[in-house]
Amino acid sequence: MALKKSEIAKFKKKLEELRAQMNRTLQGAAAEVKTPDEATGYSQHQADQGTDDFDRTINLELTEQEYHVLRRIDRALEKIEENTYGICDITGEEIPLARLEAVPYATMTVKAQEKVEKGLI
Repeated sequence: MALKKSEIAKFKKKLEELRAQMNRTLQGAAAEVKTPDEATGYSQHQADQGTDDFDRTINLELTEQEYHVLRRIDRALEKIEENTYGICDITGEEIPLARLEAVPYATMTVKAQEKVEKGLI
């Protein structure tokens, strides 16, 4: 069953809100990673420096994951403009409404997503 215009409008609003929230989060994370640690100096213990480096690495990993989600949000918004939102990019099947409500930036069915993640597609 194809999505109604009102449902698509609801998803578009939700995606735009998610996109704005993700952009704010990414800007904050990028600023945090770029800002030098004020406590860093020759007197700081090596273990503390290691912890700081570890924290910075975790922030970079999270930022990378957030960029991936942001790209998926952008793709979902593109699909709305193309009138293909709710249709799997891989199989052409309809994405169940429950999946779109849980993950509004989903562009694939669960089966197609699993195959992509396993490297089968």
